[in-house]
Amino acid sequence: MVDYKSLGLVNTKEMFAKAVHGGYAIPAFNFNNMEQLQAIIKAAADTKSPVILQVSKGARNYANPILLRYMAQGAVEYAKSLGWEHPQIVLHLDHGDSFELCKDCVDNGFSSVMIDGSHLPYEENVALTKKVCEYAHEHDVTVEGELGVLAGVEDEVSSDHHTYTDPEEVVDFVTRTGVDSLAISIGTSHGAYKFTPEQCTRDPKTGRLVPPPLAFDVLEGVEAKIPGFPIVLHGSSSVPQEYVDIINSNGGKLPNAIGIPEEELRKAAKMDVCKINIDSDSRLAMTAAVRQVFAEKPAEFDPRKYLGPARDEMEKLYKHKIIAVLGSEGKAE
Repeated sequence: MVDYKSLGLVNTKEMFAKAVHGGYAIPAFNFNNMEQLQAIIKAAADTKSPVILQVSKGARNYANPILLRYMAQGAVEYAKSLGWEHPQIVLHLDHGDSFELCKDCVDNGFSSVMIDGSHLPYEENVALTKKVCEYAHEHDVTVEGELGVLAGVEDEVSSDHHTYTDPEEVVDFVTRTGVDSLAISIGTSHGAYKFTPEQCTRDPKTGRLVPPPLAFDVLEGVEAKIPGFPIVLHGSSSVPQEYVDIINSNGGKLPNAIGIPEEELRKAAKMDVCKINIDSDSRLAMTAAVRQVFAEKPAEFDPRKYLGPARDEMEKLYKHKIIAVLGSEGKAE
């Protein structure tokens, strides 16, 4: 059994309470490799923002669970070396799909886990989420549950349709399961193709797709039922068009890639949404930088010469999200 506190990590309980009260959101950045981790920690340390290192089942397998534990511990020490005296860093399992997986993460140093039973019938979702909460809480690990289904594809998570969260269910779900936070569905989606062209309009000046607005009435309905309870938004990358353009102009193929407008995320962060998940934007920043290096220097084969610029671009992206979108800068002095 590895206690996350021995790694220098924290759980989400206190940071979520502060975020809800303060009208900002905690960044939950997914990572798969060292360069992403370096960029996340540098951005969080420089801005003194609490941060959630988010790892999917697939990313955990890719990194190796043992190496991942030491990467998290190293992230804390790296943050301290950058002058962040008391880092507020969470290691979180994203979209856990079974009790066994969540338990293994709790046993191996994760300070927060998500159990996603949203694809199950309601009563089965309640039972599974409750079981995970009971085990995790024995070890002071916080748990995120989910109600509603997000469309899109990301790692092992895939759905071809939305099912908005029903505000009438949230009180029963939160009360019976004991979850510490709740992911809801209000129109965000996983991946870089969050909406089909048929769901969007087009800007007559630029020809770019304009996505449909998020269902803030659903969020307001949830808030009315469980005021002050920590709410989570998945699938919240904005898919910056400058990265899409760089990728497409350097041999990539990302037609009609589109994300969530940042102004809508700012609005959500000022409400009870205290955790906003961002993954695809980092992938796009990394891919754009790598493709640009390969296009400009086709003879380059030193990974440091293309992954270094990719790391720098991701750091820039993370800082932008922290400062200009989520409002978490300076919240973890």
